[in-house]
Amino acid sequence: MRPAFPTTRRFMTSLDLFGFGSVLFMLFCYTMEARAAGWTLAFAVGCISSSIYGFLQGAWPFGAAELLWATIAVRRWWARRRFAPVA
Repeated sequence: MRPAFPTTRRFMTSLDLFGFGSVLFMLFCYTMEARAAGWTLAFAVGCISSSIYGFLQGAWPFGAAELLWATIAVRRWWARRRFAPVA
């Protein structure tokens, strides 16, 4: 019989590290968004990565919400790119 709470668990699994890296990348891109439109697109990529993490981890509401944020970010990037002044 397996114990209810295993006593030997690693600090972070590879899935945990992927999720942590995804959210950290997303946060970094969000802080850089005002500098250039490319950061908004990078933020969308971070949202997609976080969404993948959410679905793999079993937290489908988180995965679905991140997909929604990715869609919003791509639309914001498209609008910024279209109406950006040409240098």
